[in-house]
This record gives sequence, structure tokens and C-alpha cells, in this order.
Amino acid sequence: MDANDAHTGGRYGEDVFPPGQAGEGERIDLGALAYDGITMARLRALGAGPGWRCLDVGAGTGTVSRRLLTEAGVAGVLAVDRDARFLRAEAVPGLDVLEADITADGPGGLDTLGPARFRLVHARFVLMHLPERERLITRLARLVEPGGVLVLSDAVDLTSDRAPATPYTTAMRAMWRALRDTIGTDVSPVPAYPQALRAAGLESVAAEIQVPPLLPGSPLSRFWADTWERSRAAMLATGAIDDAGLDAAIRYLGSEECAALSAGMLTAWGHRPRDGAPR
Repeated sequence: MDANDAHTGGRYGEDVFPPGQAGEGERIDLGALAYDGITMARLRALGAGPGWRCLDVGAGTGTVSRRLLTEAGVAGVLAVDRDARFLRAEAVPGLDVLEADITADGPGGLDTLGPARFRLVHARFVLMHLPERERLITRLARLVEPGGVLVLSDAVDLTSDRAPATPYTTAMRAMWRALRDTIGTDVSPVPAYPQALRAAGLESVAAEIQVPPLLPGSPLSRFWADTWERSRAAMLATGAIDDAGLDAAIRYLGSEECAALSAGMLTAWGHRPRDGAPR
């Protein structure tokens, strides 16, 4: 049994956020609008540009993959997702698509790509939903060519017990609990990503956290409202929120009274040594 099968949300949460559900691509794009600029600034700062071959893992609708090609001018991008329907919707020169399960060994996974293939390997909001993260980080590190870089981004929860009590924090706490119970999502290990990158044999490891503002009508506020609606049943099942509380939280996101920190995005990166292989 896969670790995610022990939960009730299906593998990768497909019972909570099914890719075929109307509007799911638009929900993913709202998240991309909030975070793509941050991601691209970091990838450009790390040198992504002409001549780079890139692997975008869990590419979703392909916004980062396309921007690497059109803005950074990289030589090519292989965009990987377990369900590639959104990636195939728009053909872009230099963009190749692979439907694969990154947790799988052998055929159907990433092992068939061979080691040291890419100058950049990037995964955003992927590992937080999967078990055995250290094993997956080691697998991704092996795909980085000497001198190349592995970049991992995932969410960090800022709704601690010391965060002010607002409709937003109540809903976020219920959401994280619901996603843990159904999908298996766990953001608590994310701050340890720099240590995991070092353990995988990478060097020049560093990390940063970015927190986009929550503003009425912003892509990020709309992303959370849509995410809560789609996970409403799972959130209510936690007992941490009821329908009235969730409706109040959605209204709060769209109001001028909203004063809260969104979930942050931690990005960690490490380089493969030029004269050696990662573990």
C-alpha cells in the first residue's frame, strides 16, 4: 500500500482536488499568479538562462516551464506531472512533457531519465504532499548535472498558536489538518530542506522564505477561497470549523478587514559538486 493510500483523499489528493473537476486548472493558475514571479526571480538569480536544460517536477499547468523558456531563454524544459492534461493544452517550442510518478521506481518514474541530465531541477509545492521526502530529494539530486542546481519550494504554515485569531487563521488551521488527514500533506518538515539537500550531497546550500500579501481580490486570496471551497467537506470533517465559520473566512479574505499572513513559501537550493556526484 502506498503511504498516501492510507488516507482517504486518494493518491496525491485526487479525491479532494481532482484534475478533471471544472475549474481546477484555473485554481492552480491563481496560485501560479501569486508565486511565479518569486520563483522566476530566484531561478534567474541562480543563473537559469541560455544553454540550460531544465526539469520542472510537478509542473501543474506549466507556467514556470513556459516562463523559463520565454523569459530566461533556457535551451529546453522537460515538464513532468502525474497528470499532464494541463501541460499538453498549449504547445511551446522547447517544452517537452512527460507523464510520470516521481515516487515510482523503474518504468513510470524518473529513473528512466538517467543521471546528471539537467542543469536545473525544480519542484514547487510537490514534496509537501508526498511521503519519503529524503529519498525523493536524493533521487532528484541525482538528475542534476555537475555544477547544476536543485531548487525545492514548499509551503510553511504561519498560523501558529501565537497568530492572531481571525476567520482566516481558523480556516487555515482546519485546512492543514484536513489535508494531513486526507492527502497526507505535511509542511512541518519543510524548514529542514536545507539539511536534506546537504545530506543528498549538494553544496552551496541556502534558503529563503517569501510571503505574498493577502489583498482583497488578489490571485492569492482567490486561490485560498477556491481551495477551501473544494476541500470544504474535508475541512468540516475535522470538527475545527463549521459551514458558517468557513463562509465567514471566505468573506474575510475579500474584505478590507483582512489582516493576516498567508502561508509562506520556503525555497531551498543546493548545487551538485562539479567534481563529484551527490550521494
